[in-house]
Amino acid sequence: MGLIFDTGGLIAFDRGDREVAALVEAARRRRDRVVTSSGCVAQAWRGGGSGQAHLARLLRGLSEVGLDHRVSRATGERCGKTTTSDVVDAHLALLARDDDLVLTSDVDDLRLLLRSRRVNARVQRC
Repeated sequence: MGLIFDTGGLIAFDRGDREVAALVEAARRRRDRVVTSSGCVAQAWRGGGSGQAHLARLLRGLSEVGLDHRVSRATGERCGKTTTSDVVDAHLALLARDDDLVLTSDVDDLRLLLRSRRVNARVQRC
């Protein structure tokens, strides 16, 4: 199982959401992968400093996956197949695997994108 962070999940952790923090701690104890898209980081990061200390700490311990020429095309294709427009959500859906937990504020689009890939990941609003 992995823990996948959408922008909403990153922001929730940064704001001190106890449920999200507990999920991170449990994932780390199990040595599960914890992943996000660089697009999500760009949406959540506002300069760091003491105001984003929680987020900075989380980012040091997760895998941040960027878009390269191959992934950007697959991401765009996913948007086309689902008629969605958020490339960050589509990229996140490409990172998810069966049995992962995706933390997001955009439950409906993420579920649609995951179904289009036939990935059986859980989606949780945060």
